[in-house]
Amino acid sequence: MSRVDLAELDFFSAEVQECPFHVYRQLQDEAPVWQMPGTNVFVVTRYNDIREVIRDPGRFSNNFSALLNAGSSNKEVSAIYEQGYEMVETLLTQDPPRHRVYRNLVNKVFSNKRIEGMRPFIETMTEELIDQWIDEGEVDLLNRLCVPLPIYVIADQLGVPRSELTLLKKWSDASASRLGQLANEQQQLENARDIVEFQHYFADLIDRKREQPEDNIISDLANNTIDEGRLLTKPEILGMVQQILVAGNETSTNAIAGGVVLLIQNPEEQAKLRANPDLIPGAVEEILRLETPTAGMWRRVTEDAAVGGVDIPEGSFLMVRFAAGNRDESIFPCSGAMQVERDNADSHMAFGQGTHFCLGAQLARTELQIALTTLLRRTDNWGLVEGKNTLEHHPNVLLRGLMDLHISFDKATV
Repeated sequence: MSRVDLAELDFFSAEVQECPFHVYRQLQDEAPVWQMPGTNVFVVTRYNDIREVIRDPGRFSNNFSALLNAGSSNKEVSAIYEQGYEMVETLLTQDPPRHRVYRNLVNKVFSNKRIEGMRPFIETMTEELIDQWIDEGEVDLLNRLCVPLPIYVIADQLGVPRSELTLLKKWSDASASRLGQLANEQQQLENARDIVEFQHYFADLIDRKREQPEDNIISDLANNTIDEGRLLTKPEILGMVQQILVAGNETSTNAIAGGVVLLIQNPEEQAKLRANPDLIPGAVEEILRLETPTAGMWRRVTEDAAVGGVDIPEGSFLMVRFAAGNRDESIFPCSGAMQVERDNADSHMAFGQGTHFCLGAQLARTELQIALTTLLRRTDNWGLVEGKNTLEHHPNVLLRGLMDLHISFDKATV
């Protein structure tokens, strides 16, 4: 594609966000730490520069909530949020050592041992979801597998009935849209209503779990103590639950859907997995590298600093672009090509690194492995259904996920 004029580039435009990869390559070649014209925002696109930033929370803070709270001047939106609970710093926008206090409360839920123990349940749920459409020859895969599988899993961990699937997805999408900062005024209103609805639902659930504790995340957060014995406040719990809900399903949903598209577009790589399912764990890492569901994240500069030889003033914001780093040619040769046997695919940054390494990384990997393994075993001859797929992504600065995915298939013969 033709090179763009960096002095005129609107990096966060819908057009660039939908098809960003040629822009990533140009920035890496010409301005790997690039200041957006007229702003105090610097976009970081090279793998090693990103790695330096996210491993140094002292100079590059995760406390970027000022950006999130500056999304709308609409008084109606603000009035809706005033009906809910204030948003406080817990996991995503908290720095060490305070971040560790909150993270320790949920680490056990997402431990490798616990996730591995969940594998039979995830396998059964995947089989049951596929059973519902296996004889149809065509399926809205996004809404009949990619969305419900991670939502059912995280709902069970939170302690929410599976009957609330639709609500959980709606609340998660609203939270992701607010985080992504590209919502128009009408969407901002809908997001505000949905997020406040989410807050009141879980505030009531917190009260119930304090009276009748159970073995789930909500009950643990409602009854565990910090700071010399005090219970968490409702805003603290709601902030953590909101982040767990988004991280616990959006990444997996988007990776499963994106992975299927990649395998349809790369039939030779798909054939390798069908011939040798032992390659699937490595293929999952390659899918995460190429899809990078969390395309980027913010950092706030706490003191005058330099990254990649570029001076960055205190108070500036960095957009560390994981999706660009995951296609850095110096780290991943032929970076735009899918190679399910790529030796260093697991060096990707799809889950970040350092203190804020994604809490649900192992859960997402497990869900993706199981979903692909089961799909490949039970279906064959995948194709994109003509006229039903835009293959466009939700407008979002931070998260990348398909808006639709309809595939045709043959039921595999046993």
